[in-house]
Amino acid sequence: MKTLQVDLGARSYPIYIGQALLGQAALIKEHVKGRQVQVVTNKTVAPLYLEKTLAAFADFQTDKVILPDGEKYKNLKVLNKIFNTLLRQRFDRQTTLVALGGGVVGDMAGFAAACYQRGVPFIQIPTTLLAQVDSSVGGKTGVNHRLGKNMIGAFHQPQCVLIDINTLQTLDDRQLSAGLAEVIKYGLINDLEFFYWLESHADELLARDAQALSFAIARSCQDKGQIVAEDERESGRRALLNLGHTFGHAIETGLGYGRILHGEAVAIGMCLAAQFSMRLGWIDEADVSRLIALIEKMALPTRIPKRLKVEQMLKLMQVDKKVREGKIRLVLLQGLGNAITTDQYDPQLLRQTLAAAKLSARQTTWWPMQLF
Repeated sequence: MKTLQVDLGARSYPIYIGQALLGQAALIKEHVKGRQVQVVTNKTVAPLYLEKTLAAFADFQTDKVILPDGEKYKNLKVLNKIFNTLLRQRFDRQTTLVALGGGVVGDMAGFAAACYQRGVPFIQIPTTLLAQVDSSVGGKTGVNHRLGKNMIGAFHQPQCVLIDINTLQTLDDRQLSAGLAEVIKYGLINDLEFFYWLESHADELLARDAQALSFAIARSCQDKGQIVAEDERESGRRALLNLGHTFGHAIETGLGYGRILHGEAVAIGMCLAAQFSMRLGWIDEADVSRLIALIEKMALPTRIPKRLKVEQMLKLMQVDKKVREGKIRLVLLQGLGNAITTDQYDPQLLRQTLAAAKLSARQTTWWPMQLF
């Protein structure tokens, strides 16, 4: 097992990474403050890991909430299922919520924990690669609105993050690839050595090699943890973690939540960020081609679905947490491994980038979604 630390003073917490960690009850029980535990999961994960998770809290008063599975259920209406159970069972403000599942479960359980009785502790047990390397770390929680993704939420740090790599063996190939998009992101932001490593170890990752996955997860969590420690509330440097996300969130919202996976949308968004950076003269065509080649190797899309129009994309990108005084602030590249946040660009170049990035017929033969 490898243990990392997210250094946030009084709110610091460990990230445990290893195999068969769900069976190590002592590891997680020390992070429960009170006597009540509510496990939040979904109908896909529950049959696989709920029983083992509940067994780890056998000494506590426990209950469970099983949510429907999918991004389209990440909303305030479904969130009330968690509050309803907490209130009916008279759970107090020492209750610990446990998020068992992917990014949707983690975001919703964390947001419920931030709100219930004005804040109770919670623990992250992410079971998808995307959640393990990204959404479970850093304390961002929330739900979607039909007009914008993740626009309702709170910063609420977990007590710990427990990453059992064995859970990835039950993850389907498409979800695994979606998680790898977020892994690639860290190499592009500020870890060029990691980007090079990913280029040479893509096959091992796709084959679910335990050693390769352990390294990639630990490196990603380490990179993110360092940035979060410097800028917990995203007032500056942490915004770099949104590389590809302004584009990606617009794609998710425009298509309808659940039609495309978050990691798939981020993969397209990173390609758009690189192509726009090239139009600005900050990176060259070889860098763009290198990034696109890696994303395609990870079985991810690289272009905008053709049903989304340029003006629609621009309108949706305006509903973004980084927008300031009506200007869309984007995370762009001044080189591979060197990202910046800026709103200083020619809007016409942005339009040209979006117009040139439509999904081609060739790509639909390998992209796992046959929708467009």
